Amino acid sequence: MKNQRGSGRRGGARRTSSDSKSFNPKGRGSSRKLSQKSSSSASSSLSSSKPPKKKTGNKPGFTGRIKPHPKLKPLSDAMAPMRLNRFVAQAGICSRREADVLIKAGVVSVNGEIVTEMGYRVSPTDKIQVEGDTIKAETKRYILLNKPKNFLATEEDPGGRRTVMQLIKGACKERVFPVGRLDKDTTGLLLLTNDGEMAKRLANPKTGVRNLYHATTYEKVKKEHLLAMLEGFLLDGKFVRVDKATFVKDDPRQIGVEIHSGRNRIIKRIFEHFGYRVTKLDRVIYTCLTKKNVPRGAWRHLTEEELNILRMTS
Repeated sequence: MKNQRGSGRRGGARRTSSDSKSFNPKGRGSSRKLSQKSSSSASSSLSSSKPPKKKTGNKPGFTGRIKPHPKLKPLSDAMAPMRLNRFVAQAGICSRREADVLIKAGVVSVNGEIVTEMGYRVSPTDKIQVEGDTIKAETKRYILLNKPKNFLATEEDPGGRRTVMQLIKGACKERVFPVGRLDKDTTGLLLLTNDGEMAKRLANPKTGVRNLYHATTYEKVKKEHLLAMLEGFLLDGKFVRVDKATFVKDDPRQIGVEIHSGRNRIIKRIFEHFGYRVTKLDRVIYTCLTKKNVPRGAWRHLTEEELNILRMTS
């Protein structure tokens, strides 16, 4: 996904009616998406990727992976030396910046010797310890899930309710976690990873990652309220604005909304502000990722091309 921000876009209000047919709730293809022709070539290149030869179909209630588990390439050469802070971060303990703090504090040792030097390089054969505990750098995993309704976007639930972790069981041996959150009744794209540094950046509201939602409302939405969403308004004391808001197939109860904000429940709160109840909410695009070839309840590993775009985005 690109690091775009909607704060500078003012022309969206005049395009509300003309763009109504451009929203593609399934996120398929690049030419008919809600985004403008000037959207990044990243999304276009992903949408043109070849579908897998063996199709499982998009049957209601389908769960499971859609193709064999690929052997992902590590983000870097496993035998090459790397910076100590990166090694600590890849062990899943903290971000790289937080690793610098631990190193300066003198709680990180290499082969039994305390290291406080910034930029110190280690190899996989070295014994690295943090506060006396030996750590190992894990291979980073990135899993895209098309979340169904009634699953919690969390690692576990004390109440025993179903979580997204049940849907990706067997995807990898490493422990991954959801990036950000989707409500229990919200469907669509969810990224899971063990890359804490990337997850922190993507989940940060200041990063402003692209989110495209397909919202269904109980009441008919007035065009004047779509214009108000595009112009911006105060929500709980904070200014908020959507990048695009259009009717889907001219249906006033079906709205395509694009926004660069990670605030909690932002879409539902926007509609509630104008007196509308959202009955269904589906995230069809997240950063550079789309639902193409990912049926509801299914998952897949990200490609190297997608990872490169995410690294530039975050």
